[in-house]
Amino acid sequence: MKVEKNKVVALSYTLVVDGAVADSASAEKPLEYIHGTGMLLPRFEEEVAGKEPGEEYAFTLSPEEGYGVHNPQQVIDIPLAAFMIDGEVRRDLLVIGHTIPMMNQDGHVLQGTVAAVKEDSVSMDFNHPMAGKTLNFSGKVVSVREATEKELTEGLHGEYLPRKEGCCKE
Repeated sequence: MKVEKNKVVALSYTLVVDGAVADSASAEKPLEYIHGTGMLLPRFEEEVAGKEPGEEYAFTLSPEEGYGVHNPQQVIDIPLAAFMIDGEVRRDLLVIGHTIPMMNQDGHVLQGTVAAVKEDSVSMDFNHPMAGKTLNFSGKVVSVREATEKELTEGLHGEYLPRKEGCCKE
């Protein structure tokens, strides 16, 4: 069976960024997803489409095909007071490179990375951690099967189900 829309696909892969392994999934614990439903980068799905179990793949995605170019406008200075809990600034959280979930004015949770800690503000980078990076993928198609109606309706891992009020997972 070939990788195509609405098939459940299991992949092993290695992602190399800047000469180092950034992420991977083994054949024993593969990445599983429903092909063609927008769960993975569009160009990634294009590269594995039509492949069958046992077939290997290797391709490179430019920043534009991956997570976009780094946007300096997504680096924002936030007053130090925003990091205050119970009257004290949580300096233990303010470590360069540390990712902190933050809420925007619309109530959405965004992941921000501490870029710099200044005297009265913190520079937070809201770009995707892989923005501006060239992504080098290689791996193998482990399996391909038909998705069930339930999986097509609810998602492979329940990701299409409505979220309960108060849930903070984004």
